[in-house]
Amino acid sequence: MKLTLIGAGPGDPDLITLKGVKALQKARVVLYDSLAHPSLLDHCPEDCVKILVGKRFGKTSCGQDEINDLIVEKAKQYGEVVRLKGGDSFIFGRGYEEVIFAAGYGIESEIIPGISSSYAVPALAGIPLTSRGISESFWVITGTTKAHELSKDLHLAAQSSATVVVLMGLHKLNEIVEMYSGLNKMDEPIAIIQNGTLENQKVVTGRISNILPLSKVSEIGSPAIMIIGKVAALPDLSFEKVNEMMQQGSSVAGL
Repeated sequence: MKLTLIGAGPGDPDLITLKGVKALQKARVVLYDSLAHPSLLDHCPEDCVKILVGKRFGKTSCGQDEINDLIVEKAKQYGEVVRLKGGDSFIFGRGYEEVIFAAGYGIESEIIPGISSSYAVPALAGIPLTSRGISESFWVITGTTKAHELSKDLHLAAQSSATVVVLMGLHKLNEIVEMYSGLNKMDEPIAIIQNGTLENQKVVTGRISNILPLSKVSEIGSPAIMIIGKVAALPDLSFEKVNEMMQQGSSVAGL
């Protein structure tokens, strides 16, 4: 018995890996998430069994225990099962939990990584997570922990000069703004990208001081990621200003 865990990529169906497509073309049964683009199922054989298992914040979906049981049930029934998950299944995707659960029933696993929205979505919106003289590193943090609280790592990240990427955290925006305000970072640039890489992508940019009203006016919603840091302002700056920042470093006044 075998479980094939495929990362579907950040949204655009063309961003799945070739290896992922080849696995779908041979699939007998696929358990897929809401964030996996539906057209990816067109790669599957006509007689492939396709089962939606949800997994989107605020929406009715299968619980993780139910998904785990389905993996085992279908692997026993068909000899193999494909699990299609949005982004990369090992980055806040609970993919490893599914691998471990399957292993407990003697089911081997093959992992096919996916392009993560954490870096692909900002890139396609013109935001580099690192850039010479502006940002030397980046943090990728979940917006909500297992206890449904804001991650404590975010407080540590906010104190650094690194770019901070928050996944699945739009519903925590008020708390994030409060945290940055408490660190006197009201002028820190921030970008929110909804439906990244898709035709209906929406981008809102601003600063900690004004992102709440901007996000309300734009009616931005989930699924969305947030990028906080100086790089978030780059798409709105002139070439001359960006070049000046790169030459002088991230302490350029007026950013």
